[in-house]
Parts: sequence; C-alpha cells; structure tokens
Amino acid sequence: MKRRHVLAALAAGSGVLAIGWGLTPPRQRLNPSQPLASIDKTTALNGWVRIGEDDSVTVVMGKSEMGQGVFTGLGMLLAEELDARWEQVRFEQSPQDNIYNNLAGVADGLPFHPDNQGMVKSSAQWLVRKAMREMGLMFTGGSTSIKDLWLPMREAGASARAMLVGAAAQQWQVPTSECDVKDGVVSHSSGKKATFGELASAAAKVGLPPSITLKPAVDFKLIGQSLPRLDTLAKSDGSALFAGDIRPEGLLFACVRMNPILGGKVQSFDESKALALPGVKKVVAIDVLHGTSAGVAVVAASTYQAMKALTQVEVKWDNAPSSAWSSDTIDAELRKALDSDTGFAYFSTGDADNALQKAARTVKAEYHAPYLAHATMEPMGCTVWFKDGAAQVWASTQVPDLACKVVAKQLGIDVSKVKLHIPMLGSGFGRRLEMDIIAQAAVVAKAMEGTPVQTLWSRSEDMQHDFYRPVCISRFSAGLDAQNQLVAWQNTSASQAIVPQVMARSFGLPGAGPDKTTAEGAFDQAYEWPNARIAHVAVDLPIPVGFWRSVGHSHQAFFKESFVDEMAFAAGQNPLDFRLGLLKNHPRHAKVLQLAADKSGWRQAPAVGPDGALRALGIALHESFGSIVAQVAEVSVQNQQIVVHRVVCAIDCGTAINPMLIAQQMESSVVFGLSAALFGEITIDKGRVQQNNFNNYPVLRMPQAPVVDTHIIDSEAHPEGVGDPGTPPVAPAVANALFALTGQRLRQLPLRLPA
Repeated sequence: MKRRHVLAALAAGSGVLAIGWGLTPPRQRLNPSQPLASIDKTTALNGWVRIGEDDSVTVVMGKSEMGQGVFTGLGMLLAEELDARWEQVRFEQSPQDNIYNNLAGVADGLPFHPDNQGMVKSSAQWLVRKAMREMGLMFTGGSTSIKDLWLPMREAGASARAMLVGAAAQQWQVPTSECDVKDGVVSHSSGKKATFGELASAAAKVGLPPSITLKPAVDFKLIGQSLPRLDTLAKSDGSALFAGDIRPEGLLFACVRMNPILGGKVQSFDESKALALPGVKKVVAIDVLHGTSAGVAVVAASTYQAMKALTQVEVKWDNAPSSAWSSDTIDAELRKALDSDTGFAYFSTGDADNALQKAARTVKAEYHAPYLAHATMEPMGCTVWFKDGAAQVWASTQVPDLACKVVAKQLGIDVSKVKLHIPMLGSGFGRRLEMDIIAQAAVVAKAMEGTPVQTLWSRSEDMQHDFYRPVCISRFSAGLDAQNQLVAWQNTSASQAIVPQVMARSFGLPGAGPDKTTAEGAFDQAYEWPNARIAHVAVDLPIPVGFWRSVGHSHQAFFKESFVDEMAFAAGQNPLDFRLGLLKNHPRHAKVLQLAADKSGWRQAPAVGPDGALRALGIALHESFGSIVAQVAEVSVQNQQIVVHRVVCAIDCGTAINPMLIAQQMESSVVFGLSAALFGEITIDKGRVQQNNFNNYPVLRMPQAPVVDTHIIDSEAHPEGVGDPGTPPVAPAVANALFALTGQRLRQLPLRLPA
C-alpha cells in the first residue's frame, strides 16, 4: 500500500533507477537486523527457525493467523527443506524486522494485466519488491502469505539443514556429502546418528552455507500433503488466545461509544451519572482517529460495568460531511459520474466504439453492488499497558509494525518502547489492516497510565463504524455480429477508491494515480475480447471504505460474469461454450472451467431435487490474486427464497501446499461470498449506518450452507493466492443459475427475487 503509486511510476519511468539500484541483487531475507535470540533451550539458526534440545522445530511466523491456516502452510515449507518430522513443528510470532516485510502484496497491486509479461511490468515489480524489503510493511493480506514466503521459508529450512549437517560432519570427521537427513535425524553410512536437538548448538557455530540447493518438486514429502493444522489442538481445547482473552494482572476494561454519524466528532458530554456507578474508573474522550468517528470510552473493573455505564454518558454529537449523504443520493452521484465521465481506461484493445456501432445487435445492462461490512466473528478489541514510558500491546492486527508506530505516536514514545503481542485473529477479511481500535486503545491506556486496559467495541459499534466495501455501479454495452459472435465489449464502473483513503488515514500520504482495486476483476481477466474498453470512474465520498475480502474482485466478478452470461444467452450459446470460445489462447483457464463443468454434471438437464424443487446450474470463471477459480452453483427457489444446495469449485493456484487448507479456504470463501450475495447490504441514512447486528445484517447459517466440492488442478508452478479467490465467482454463479431456473436476470446485490 505505502508509496505504491510513486514506486510504480519510478519503475516505469526512470530507466536509470531501474538499471542501477533496481538491478542490484535484493538484500537477504534470512537473518534479521538483530539476531534472533536463542531462548527456552532453543537455538536460532536463522531468522525463521529455532531448534530445541527436545528436537522441537519452532517456525518463526512473520504473518498473522486469522483462520486461514497460514501457520500450517508456512511451517510445511520450512519443514520440507529441513527434512523435519511434522510432529516436531511448533510456531511463534516473529519480531518486527524488514526481512518479514510483505514483498509480494504491493507488487501484485500494480495495475498490470496478468497477460502483460513485458519489461515495464517486470521492472516495476522487481523494483517494488526491492523497495518493500527496505522500507515496506509486515502485513498479512491479499492472499500473498505463501506466495511471498515460498522461497524465503524454504531457503531458511535448507540453510538450517546444511548447518546441522555441517555440525554433524565436523563431529564425525566425515565429508558433508556423506551425511543424510531424514525425519529430524542426521546420519552417516558408518551408523552414526544425531537428532536436530543434539546438533543445534554446534550448528549455530557453523554459520550459513555459501549456497543452497532447494528440493525439486519430485522429492517433496510434506508439500502437497493434507497435513493437520498446527493450531487445531489449541483452538479445540480453548488454550488458543484471542484479543479478548488477554488478562494481564490488574486489567481494566473500556467500552467505546462513537458518534453514529460517520466521521463525526463529540461536541460535549456529561460523565457524572456514569462515574457514580459501581466499578467505573474514568470516562475518556476519544477524537477522530485513523478514519473512524470520535466518541467516549468508559473504563471500569468489568466489561459489563463499562457497557452499562456507557449508556449513562450524555453526549452531544457534532455533525459531519457524511450527514449530507444517504444510499439513494450516493447511488445518484455514482450514476451522475457515469453519465459525465468516461473514466480511466485500465484495459483497451481495438476500437470498441466503432465495433459497437457496426454490431448487428447490442446489449446493455447496469449492475449494482452495495456497501458491505466485514462482520468479523471477533469484534474490534485491543489491550494496551502503558507504564514507565513503555507499552505492551496485545492486538489482533494484520499489520504489526504499523500498529507499533500508531501506539507510539499516541503515547508520545519511541516505537522501540512498544512491545507487540499478536494473539490469534478471530477472522480479518481486511478489517484488521486498519488502526482505529489500536489508536483508541492507546489513548485510553494513556489516560490510565500504569494500568493495563482492554478496549472493546460492541457488535453494534463494529457494524456501524467499519471501513466498508464500496458501493459500485457498473454499466455494460456489448455487440454481436450477424453470426452471433462477440465483436465488442465496453464496461465502465463507478465507486469510491480505497487506496487513497488508506494512504491518508494510515500514513498521512495523498493517494496518486489510478487505484487498481477499483477495477480489478473487470479489466484483468483472460477473456479474449476482440474490441474492448474497460474503465472506472473514482468518486470521492465521505463514507469510510476499506479492503474487504477479495476487494474489487468481490463485486466486479458479479458484474462481469453475469453479463458474460447475458451475452451467451443473446448469442444463443451455452454459457460454458460461450466462455470457452473466449479462452482459445488461455488453456489454463479453459481447463479450470471445464473441470468445474465436468464435476458438476453441467451438460445434464435441470433435475428435481429430493425436496421436490426444480434445480438449475449456473457457472462463473474468475481469476484473482494469481489463482483461477471456476464455480458451478446448484440452486432452487423455495417459497421465493433462494436455496444454494451445492457449489462445485475448481482451482488452479499453482503448487498446492496443503490440499486440505485449500479446500477449507474454498468452503470459507463460498460461505463468505454467499452471505454477501444473498443477504449483505449496508445502507446509509444521513451519514448513519442502518444495520447494527446480525439480525439486520445476516450471515449464512449452518443449515443454509451448501455442500462445497473442491477440485485442485495439479501444478508445479509458483503457488498463488487461496484466501480470496474463492469469493468472487459465487455470486454470479448463483445469479446465473437463477436466470436458468426462473428467466429473471438479477443485476443487483444482494440477490432478491421479486415478490
């Protein structure tokens, strides 16, 4: 995120920079600036692994675990090259250091088409990765964790393995080439053996090997296997700690109430009634921080006491610019922008205007997607203990180093005085990239200096003060020739842009240049349009928006794949065949699409289910975060309610590290995407969010969840994203199935059949 547009411009426009500093080798990602300490009878062999005297292998994690299984996937990469037994592997959170920065996330955010393999793109990505190594951020997001650490984790394992072999060879006075490693044991043909734990101390003195050779895929023993997750036991027995579980000695609790008008301030408040209640310690004023509304916090001996007292604080709220806006006026503003602006063209080929004019038949449509909340299972919370000029922080965050800087700024201390602990995250979906709750917690802790305070939001505050997925309107025009072949594709959408807001509230920097997230999913697809123009109009509104699972792909896929179906129907073609006809030079995409169709029984006629309701199938194909996903949804309508019975999912994500994790993420993505497709909608009335809990912002319940069949394409390619790519195709697959079933084309989310 940080400086992404500036770096892209430098890479694209400065040949001297690209040829000079840009072509020098990137700095290593093996050892941190300060050596990893050897503690608790463990020895650090590099910045990513400790070996214990008990033969344990502790993998140091520079990412946040929020249910996606990243600790397990990353642990497998290191253990594979180390040749450790999976039962040996443990994990711990890394410190903050540049070797743990996310290099892939920002490079992937550059606005290039996936088919573009030119010098400008490769130079820009190379330069951005190098820059992020030096001045970037540690963050977990964008389905980049495995992609980012595919090589560093394996190199760390291979280096540690070489050091262990070197130690054994020295002790046995034999060549290293004669030593073998298997299942955590180094051995020699003479019969000598030593475990990792026995060799670790000596291995640390051997030093890093001058070079390493990584295993070829044919030799993988762990990668590609459905190994059990490292966090399953702790989450099953309750020992896993989340932000709300933190209990340092003397802990107090703070609950926050914010101006219901988005971005609004506090005019005045009367705290007298609240302070008279049992257990109440203080009422703290909180200003507008990192994009959220101002408010008040009550600090008390228990959460219940704080929540009860909060209702007794009499607050007068100030107005805010958002109060001039409601859902209908926002939609009107977006349509006005589409009427007057052709937008920034992210993709253009041929002459779409001329081809449309000459087309034998044209089809037009307008699509709409609403604001969406993240609705994480764990509401916002953070614990800060400010004492003796230093702070300890327990925060469920996706951006640890930024969290430390935010706390330091609010407390007026150096960032080196902030010690961050990252518990498990009760889901993130992009919400925990934000710093609002962390900044608020620091302000409260400063008011209660010397005492740890856990600052919590209620579900209502969480729902009504989110950073929402932007509302978006998209218009299409497409043309067919006399033979019903597609000859033109024109698409322009309008919405707020996320990156400029994030740049301003997180870094105090202005956004510059086009924001890829506004149009991703519309312009960066594999379909071979003969003539096309795909553009976006960015509209500035005072509604806070942020990164939501799969970001722009989440709604652009619905627009694009629904309209592809419309064009297939207009051309009189099967939706599968129509898509395959646009993928003649993209065999990977065609293979994924065909696999989903085959596994779903696509060619079979609609059938009546066991419940007596007629069922139909809908198909969608979408590429995002480097992975290609096709889904077929099996849908019926019962009492005017949409019922999704089964979703068949095919994915090409490159090398499949752990097939079980991939299947879990596809199931998670489908459920998340269906919640949005069938129910999700945040509406605004004079700057106030109307939804406040799961009663009016429902999510998919277990009895409503479909069977999800996941099929993974075998590949030895570089691994790509998995956490996000399963969400975008599900809404259009369901919408397309509904059209096949009812003949009604639903162009607005959430999907609702007319009464």
